[in-house]
Amino acid sequence: MKVKVQLNNLRVAPRKSRQVVDLIRNKDLEKARNLLEFTVKKASSPILKLLNSAAASAKNDLKLSESNLYVSKITVDEGPKLKRWHPMSRGRAYPIIKRTSNITIILSEKEESKKIKKTSKK
Repeated sequence: MKVKVQLNNLRVAPRKSRQVVDLIRNKDLEKARNLLEFTVKKASSPILKLLNSAAASAKNDLKLSESNLYVSKITVDEGPKLKRWHPMSRGRAYPIIKRTSNITIILSEKEESKKIKKTSKK
């Protein structure tokens, strides 16, 4: 089973969010939590909350074990931009673009029994 959760319009630039997201991609749930707790970046706290929300959904809604979950896919997309202006000398205006992020996390179960297929030679 897969659990998908989204966080929209996070007020952190996508480039900075991807630095945090790259740390936890394809990690176990517990290891991902530990990495996010000790990461000193602004985006780490909302991503940790999102990861905990996904784990709670998997546990309560789908009755999955937290020890059997891992981050199978995590993406950071660009959200809407806030456009602001900063006044400059001689009546000019300098544009300021405040970027936002949309983050998607998909948790999956680990496959305990991986079957090895043997090929028969003729």
